[in-house]
Amino acid sequence: MTYTAVQRVLGLLLALFSVTMLPPILVSFIYGDGTWQAFGLSFLIILGFGILIWAPVRDDRREMRLRDGFTVVALFWVVLGLFGAVPLLLVDRPAMSVTDAVFESVSGLTTTGATVLSGLDGLPRGILYYRQQLQWFGGLGIIVLAVAVLPMLGVGGMQLYRAETPGPVKDNKLTPRITETAKALLQVYLGITFVCMIAYWAAGMPFFDALCHAYSTVAIGGFSTHDASIGYFDNALVDMIAVFFMFIAGVNFALHFTVARQKRLSAYLQDSEFRAYLRVLGGLTAIVLVYLYVTGYYSTFTDLLTKGLFQVVSIATTTGFTTDSFAAWPGALPVLLLLSSFVGGCAGSTAGGMKVIRWLMMYKQGLREILRLVHPNAEIPVKLGGKVVPNRVVDAVWGFFAIYIVVYGALMLFLMLFGLDQVTAFAAIAATLNNLGPGLGDVAAGFGTMAPAVKWASVCAMLLGRLEIFTLLVLFTPAFWQR
Repeated sequence: MTYTAVQRVLGLLLALFSVTMLPPILVSFIYGDGTWQAFGLSFLIILGFGILIWAPVRDDRREMRLRDGFTVVALFWVVLGLFGAVPLLLVDRPAMSVTDAVFESVSGLTTTGATVLSGLDGLPRGILYYRQQLQWFGGLGIIVLAVAVLPMLGVGGMQLYRAETPGPVKDNKLTPRITETAKALLQVYLGITFVCMIAYWAAGMPFFDALCHAYSTVAIGGFSTHDASIGYFDNALVDMIAVFFMFIAGVNFALHFTVARQKRLSAYLQDSEFRAYLRVLGGLTAIVLVYLYVTGYYSTFTDLLTKGLFQVVSIATTTGFTTDSFAAWPGALPVLLLLSSFVGGCAGSTAGGMKVIRWLMMYKQGLREILRLVHPNAEIPVKLGGKVVPNRVVDAVWGFFAIYIVVYGALMLFLMLFGLDQVTAFAAIAATLNNLGPGLGDVAAGFGTMAPAVKWASVCAMLLGRLEIFTLLVLFTPAFWQR
């Protein structure tokens, strides 16, 4: 472990993160809400800590090793999540405890969207903007790490994506240099965010709301500036714009990059993960709409289509926006939607969940095992996109799935020890480990009423889900720290 290299990167990250306090200061001045002092002090505090950590090792130029990479990736969200809580603690409104501030900060940076706040419509604009900005920067960090960094460490869903994708995306990086890769991804991310904001604004959203909701839509975060979320606007066009961009944000950003560079939309349909993503969302939408129609839950076809489609795409992509309470839907639909968040979006997207490509891999592996029962001596490879997937990758998928279920069960039992009923505990971990946000039972309206221990466990779940479990758990293995 090269501790000085890790320390230098961590200090630089904190110093860079301090700059994110400046836009909320501008928003505070524009709207005169008085929060600029809290953000200004937060800027100085975070910048000071960053310099204090970086300065002693600023001349150290040793390259990071594999273990150093794991440590930096894990600390990226842990440390920034803690420091992101600073302005939330310094403002007078809302008055938040350390637990609540850290919960809200980590929820934003991991793009989970679970919240402990209520009365959003009356909060200062600076705070509302800051929450949305946390998600946008968190989403950008997710994309860069998923596509440019995690594959270099040998972890993450992009390992599977590269196993099946021809052309430049097959390699460790989209471009020859990691800085160029990050720049290319930033351009795609900025472009989609800008178009989303303009679309919201043209559809009737005020500019402030359009900007804030574009942040959380493209980041698949789910934070809103209103308690009623997207439903506040009561605008079918806004709802459909959100559906489109939630869908787009759930697609691999490396694939967006490839399509933009090749100027060929057919590249989307040539990708097996994208096709599976379409089938999952299409099948889920059909089931939900038919069930809602048969039960007569909505009185008009327009409400049935817009509200049904919106909730399906929002929950399945782990965005977490709502235009209606899906927890109040009839029959098995609430649980069905919650289970869909375990699939989530594509690898290399801002979505949470296990990722479509892992489920596609497990499906193909299941089919192979069935065929082996009929032809026990046959060599039947698992293929994606016409390419044979190495057994090492298949084993990694099953290992990830097993660890995911064990972690889920352990966290759920922990919450039940603190008095939560089975439905609430199940939904709370699904909402946080899958980086979804809304849940069922007592957390359907948020986590504000939960005990501190439940909130800290949920913070751990959010971090585990965003770091795809292995990246964080490897730090707790004795072998990691042995020379």
